[in-house]
Amino acid sequence: MMTDSATAIKHEVLQLVELQIETLRREGKLSDCDLEEYRARSGKISHLYQELDRIGRTRFDWRSERAS
Repeated sequence: MMTDSATAIKHEVLQLVELQIETLRREGKLSDCDLEEYRARSGKISHLYQELDRIGRTRFDWRSERAS
């Protein structure tokens, strides 16, 4: 079961990914602003996945210590 913060992060990632998909589905050339927003969202997605990984590792370490 995921923690509350992990669930919130996962939800935010899904929203950002949906925006990325919408951007790529647009017809025609993307504006400079569109591209900058796309890059910013990509960075945010990467950061959030790193945070999810950290949460998962912390949880795994906690379980390992508890089982010992």
